[in-house]
Amino acid sequence: MEKTRNDKEDIAYRQQVVNEYRADVEKLARYLPWLESKKGKSVQQSYSGSGIEEHSISFPVYDGTLMNFIREAQRTKLIDRNYRYVYSRNRIRIVEDELRAIRRADIKEMDVLKGILSKYVLEGMTKGRRWSEAVENGIFLYVVKKMKENLDFWDHPVQTRTVKVSKTEE
Repeated sequence: MEKTRNDKEDIAYRQQVVNEYRADVEKLARYLPWLESKKGKSVQQSYSGSGIEEHSISFPVYDGTLMNFIREAQRTKLIDRNYRYVYSRNRIRIVEDELRAIRRADIKEMDVLKGILSKYVLEGMTKGRRWSEAVENGIFLYVVKKMKENLDFWDHPVQTRTVKVSKTEE
């Protein structure tokens, strides 16, 4: 049976997606074991000074591995500043909607996965709680896992090397 034009276009598109995102997903996939171990746990502490002044402002201090993950993600093509369009187009409003969208996303919906990842990475720059929420709720874990799963399905498995976690972070 001869392949139709649409089949060939689909295969070409999938291969383009694989080629475009493979290296970036490999970088983030290194963090999967760490993200798995931190799901449901806080990765943020508050620092309010060392008792010098009673009225000092407290600010969040994040886990070092989380900060490495964020920096790594920011250097990839997976961050989309227009993530809000993904949310409105797919009617994503709450965490349950995000988790449902992640579960449903295949290789053709990599933009949905990128949008969800982008929301948490970018909003975390100004809303201190976002990064912690993404780790505690498993958003980072599920997004990266699904991206890896999609690429593994359509190409050879993504190479994963785990990040080294220092004893103080465990």
